[in-house]
Amino acid sequence: MCGIAGFIDFNKKSDKQTLQKMTDILHHRGPDDSGYSFYETEFANIGLGHRRLSILDLTAHGHQPMIFQDIEIVYNGEVYNFPEIARGLEDCGYSFKSQTDTEVILKAYHKWGVMAVHKFNGMFAIAIYDKKAQKMIFIRDRAGVKPLYWYFDNNLFLFASELKSFHQHSSFEKEIDEESLRLYLQHGYIPQPYSIFKNSHKLRAGNYLEIDLKDKKISEYEYWNIEEFFKKDKINLSINEAITQTEEILKSAFRYRMVSDVAVGVFLSGGYDSGAVAAILQANSAKKIKTFTIGFKEEKYNEAVYAKQVANYLGTEHYEHYLTQKDALQILPSLPEIYDEPFADSSSIPTIMVSKFARQSVTVALSADGADELFSGYPSYKKTYDLYNKFNKVKSLRRLNSIGAKIDPYYLSKYLNIYNFEGKYYKFFEMLSNSNNPLKFYNTNTKYFYDEEIRLLLNADINKKDKGIMVAINDNDISNIKDKMLAYSFNTYLNDDILTKVDRATMSVSLEGREPFLDYRLVEFVSQLPSEYKQNGNETKYILKQIVHKYIPKGIMDRKKMGFSIPVFEWFRDELKKYFEVYLNEKAVRESGIFEYGYIKKLKNSYFKGKGNPHKLWLILVFQMWWKIWMG
Repeated sequence: MCGIAGFIDFNKKSDKQTLQKMTDILHHRGPDDSGYSFYETEFANIGLGHRRLSILDLTAHGHQPMIFQDIEIVYNGEVYNFPEIARGLEDCGYSFKSQTDTEVILKAYHKWGVMAVHKFNGMFAIAIYDKKAQKMIFIRDRAGVKPLYWYFDNNLFLFASELKSFHQHSSFEKEIDEESLRLYLQHGYIPQPYSIFKNSHKLRAGNYLEIDLKDKKISEYEYWNIEEFFKKDKINLSINEAITQTEEILKSAFRYRMVSDVAVGVFLSGGYDSGAVAAILQANSAKKIKTFTIGFKEEKYNEAVYAKQVANYLGTEHYEHYLTQKDALQILPSLPEIYDEPFADSSSIPTIMVSKFARQSVTVALSADGADELFSGYPSYKKTYDLYNKFNKVKSLRRLNSIGAKIDPYYLSKYLNIYNFEGKYYKFFEMLSNSNNPLKFYNTNTKYFYDEEIRLLLNADINKKDKGIMVAINDNDISNIKDKMLAYSFNTYLNDDILTKVDRATMSVSLEGREPFLDYRLVEFVSQLPSEYKQNGNETKYILKQIVHKYIPKGIMDRKKMGFSIPVFEWFRDELKKYFEVYLNEKAVRESGIFEYGYIKKLKNSYFKGKGNPHKLWLILVFQMWWKIWMG
């Protein structure tokens, strides 16, 4: 696992010192080694930088940038099946000096060009300088486990694993993109391909970017998308056959992700997803695997007791740490540095904590992210599906649409003792207006701020800059509504919330996180299974649960889904309350110039009276903290 950064400066002003600064700010992603290549070419000044966290072949043979003939690479990630690809290349006459996947990727590109990506099973963000073709190629893995940002303005192209690298270049213009800000307020994260800054982008998962150095042409191409597999005919298998084949793919995916020259562990929550990883790995290991859990003293948030039961049953070498308000207070100020664009998933705090905890014992940790999106694990899927059908059965509801804009819910909330009345009011009317589009309906059901609230919250000058209130939802043409939601969630929430959270948290402490449920063979196979194999009546993740029950008794596993969250909003009422006072006071809000203080004041008053939604204040707080670090 590593960090990459660099530039293509058609103005020919960037130098090696700038490259080193852009690269070395990613020291946390790769503390073991660094490398820099700088070229003054006919067309541009080109820089490729790399920070290395040594996982495979710990010798100097793994140093990057790595060169083969006229091709040079910097790369972040792991290609787990590199030995098989290497054998195929050896049959074609290639030889290898190292035991690294980097060398295999480099020579695979030499042999097959960019289409070599179809042979790669893993997580990766790759930058290749093809000197003969006078092109730069950037490739991101299918699910988007590894990040890759790019920026282009005034003949300057920048790329990096994290946005903080761009700030090290004197020509980077850090101007907030208003549409991305709106998306952040809706979701608590900024979905691909958008970024908080104008002219900055995330390379889409399953895509590659090609830059022609002669004519400065930038072209983006898609090589993989989960939607294509949902659109295929369903695989004709019985439920038992599907369970057997899913289990075999899981075993293979888990084995791949245990390959390492350093110690490997597993994040264990006690739920079905991480339970599957720990159980299958332990069943196929002669040694005790290491498992790591974070707990809370607040009972309704605490899964540590269940994780310990699972660990004891499996016989793992188990470690647990209980997160306190003091721990959270130590982590909270670092969030804007770790997540260098606004990111409001509060479970980032325990994720950082468990990463720090695990890093004391291991350098690689397996997570179980992606299982909910594959096996329909979130309750919101069924709730949204049922609600969508109800809205469409009662056609007369649409007549209420005209009422929504005529009534001020804040005025009504003064006389109604209803928790979060305003949010529920706006949500109802926005869902009503989107009741003919299942994806927009689903999107509305998962929002924090609704369109009318965003208009009230944002500074009037910002609102005037745009005609529209949000970036349109990119609909997909998957016919099955349940599959439509799963594919959309995979390409948005999983990619830009869950995977972002885990990548930045693990990398902040130089820990490599691996995601076995996102093995593309598993993703493609499960996407083609009938939806009832995943959501069987009220039973979520049906297939996965049947597999886990082979290894762990149902009595240990069968309980209500908790999710990985923390009591941050309870804590805000005492020790953490000061953050509201510092960042959401009138002076601080007016200083950033983004929000209308009057609306924030209303939200704070409602919250402290026990009637407001704390998530909304959390989103604003996180943004204000980010602004202070990166824009103030």
